[in-house]
Amino acid sequence: METRNNLALLTDLYELTMAQSYFQNNRMEAATFSLFIRSYPQNRSYFVSAGLEDVLNYLENFNFDQESIGYLKSTRLFDGAFLEFLRELRFTGDVWAIPEGRLFFKDEPIVEISAPIIEAQIVETFVINQINLQSLIASKAARCTHAAAGRTVVDFSLRRTQGIDAGIKVARSSFIAGFSGTSNVLAGKKYGIPIVGTMAHSFVSSFEDETDAFRSFVASFPDNSILLIDTYDTLAGARKAVEVAREMAGRNQRLRGVRIDSGDLASLAFQVRHILDESGFRDVKIIASGGLDEYDLAEFSEAGVPYDSYGVGTKMGVSADAPWFDNAYKLVEYDGRPVLKLSTGKVSWPGKKQVYRIKDGRGFLARDVIALRDETIPGGEPLLTKVVEKGRTVGQHASLQELRDRFHAEFKRLEDQVKAIRNPATYPVEISANLKHLRRHVEQQLTSEK
Repeated sequence: METRNNLALLTDLYELTMAQSYFQNNRMEAATFSLFIRSYPQNRSYFVSAGLEDVLNYLENFNFDQESIGYLKSTRLFDGAFLEFLRELRFTGDVWAIPEGRLFFKDEPIVEISAPIIEAQIVETFVINQINLQSLIASKAARCTHAAAGRTVVDFSLRRTQGIDAGIKVARSSFIAGFSGTSNVLAGKKYGIPIVGTMAHSFVSSFEDETDAFRSFVASFPDNSILLIDTYDTLAGARKAVEVAREMAGRNQRLRGVRIDSGDLASLAFQVRHILDESGFRDVKIIASGGLDEYDLAEFSEAGVPYDSYGVGTKMGVSADAPWFDNAYKLVEYDGRPVLKLSTGKVSWPGKKQVYRIKDGRGFLARDVIALRDETIPGGEPLLTKVVEKGRTVGQHASLQELRDRFHAEFKRLEDQVKAIRNPATYPVEISANLKHLRRHVEQQLTSEK
């Protein structure tokens, strides 16, 4: 993996070819780029902001080291004077952003970067990459926690996420959005996320007798055992778990739970709950796993299926039903001049912006207004905050727990119709009169020049 100081090369080639042309034509003026999402994937009506901390660390440490310059020279694409310029290049601009853990909606700027145009251009790829992945996963995880209706949800996704960085970031993003832990031990170490896990079918099948496998495991973990009971026959496994639980009770120990990973998960949960309760083990929890997502969890919640928690893996870790966002990073101002794009279906909003959030009398989110940066919307809370000034991060990063608390506080103030797992209502996002006027003015200027 690249070290943090070598990430300047984590960019698309055209960012560098444009940068050389800017350099050779002496176009060094300040530019502002705005990152936003153009549309909602199916069954989505909100997003959760995540990934900003990685962006800020990248910007603060941005540089082309000797090895990077050597590689670019070897491509024979770049002029020597430009490569010398890159050798000294650092990020010196300002960044305004919606803090991690906050909700946002389509067309709203998540991040706005103002810097000399070469700096703001080259960093585009990394910024989109990190905000896209982490906001994508946080939004998916939020749907899972909502669908679970108060039951614990943990991240089991690592082995099927798209690479090492994604696996780490999935654990972080899902924790922000309400997951209670992760099976990813490295993420636990890196971020302080609680680590969770049980056993695999291979452990059970390595023993000649399933009960012996259970006995062996609880002997190793007398205070923290969850038994996987579906290797052969789930109901028979549940009865064997009861036998082991009785033995543990005789030693003043307690079996924490059993996990079901296959079969008709809803029907099996009711039957296993009956076996446990009838045997006097009402406090033994039942955990479900096995290809789950928010649609399954919502059905279980509606049907009152007696699961206490869920391990959610692949479909959350790759956001299976919506594996990408329609992100755009567009130039909105150059050298003090507001600019926009007029491409069909992709018209952008010019100028530096602010997003204002307005709540109703109950404290619930009522509507957002996208406005110009220097506007004030009565009764509105400004969402974009200055997080980088002249290349340096403003203030301290919030802790992961603070981001998680921020998410919970705001998510509970979003109407249930907007949070619906299927066919959600659309949250109202308005454009201020001043921003509309500016766009009309810029459009008229552009069309009159044709």
